[in-house]
Amino acid sequence: METDHVEKRNAAIKKLLLVISCILLSIGTAGGPLVMRLYFIHGGKRVWLSSWLETGGWPITFIPLVMAYYHRRKTEGPSTKIIFMKLPLFIASAVIGVLTGLDDYLYAYGVARLPVSTSALIIAGQLAFTALFAFILVKQKFTSFSINAVVLLTIGAAVLGLNTSSDRPEGESNKEYIAGFFMTVAAAALYGFVLPLIELTYKKAKQTITYALVLEIQLVMCLFATLFCTVGMFIDNDFKVIPREARNFGLGETSYYVVLVFSAIVWQGFFLGAVGVIFCASSLFSGILIAVLLPVTEVLAVIFYHEKFQAVKGVSLALSLWGFVSYFYGEIKHSKQEEKGKQAEISEKKKETPEATQVPQQLEP
Repeated sequence: METDHVEKRNAAIKKLLLVISCILLSIGTAGGPLVMRLYFIHGGKRVWLSSWLETGGWPITFIPLVMAYYHRRKTEGPSTKIIFMKLPLFIASAVIGVLTGLDDYLYAYGVARLPVSTSALIIAGQLAFTALFAFILVKQKFTSFSINAVVLLTIGAAVLGLNTSSDRPEGESNKEYIAGFFMTVAAAALYGFVLPLIELTYKKAKQTITYALVLEIQLVMCLFATLFCTVGMFIDNDFKVIPREARNFGLGETSYYVVLVFSAIVWQGFFLGAVGVIFCASSLFSGILIAVLLPVTEVLAVIFYHEKFQAVKGVSLALSLWGFVSYFYGEIKHSKQEEKGKQAEISEKKKETPEATQVPQQLEP
């Protein structure tokens, strides 16, 4: 009875964490590209600085880590562990962090050269890469509903490309535009690999994966991604240029630093949400949630940056929402089937128990 109570409590906590992670991921997915593009629109030029900001907010992770520590301390006492991560997991997290830093640069380069509508279109292809690598790395099982969702979300993103040429930034050369396009494709492919790689790390870790440990993994990943981008900033002399760039920023010097800080906070929300969703659900679900939010980014770009909203963007939004609903319907149906299966097993065990107890009674004289 007590075991059932603990399991129900853990399931409730996991659902709450999933909801919080989805909210953080939603804010980061929709807000991150917009804030980054705001920097470039008003005179920002530093690609390495922008990539650094994507993970530069890693100290924020200490807040939930400290909260989790004091929560454990209430029940476990002074003997509570401060750090759970062991060396093999630390090394794996550091390697993924370096890959994330490279992905940050590729993505920032693309956002610097492309309008939000075009970069969102290309990044949506990440879902197909996530599905492929999830199948290869973690043996992700696909249902007809999840396959339908992947197809619809990918098509929904692809139709956005029908009229993106009209959104090409003024004065940008064809060479720069093409370079931005291919850099963004590379970013989509690399992050589509990183998400299942994180899930594989959870599964291969020779220790129990708790949410506190997930936060530690996230902190190490973002730390090494930031270090990677910091090296790039030194090579590109970004630290020397920042004060001058702030003075010439279109929205003013103070706004320049506000944009940088806000960008770091929003992107950190994205990464915290992504690892949380992978922990509570799967890398595929994380990829699907990111994909379905891209049309939202499109709409916000139209509102705030006055980008054109052609009919194809409306079609894309409808297809993406349809795919998202399809995925959730499939998950709910699958959960109900699993629940029925568990109840059937419990019923079978209850039927077998009386028979087992009756046998020795019949043998008694």
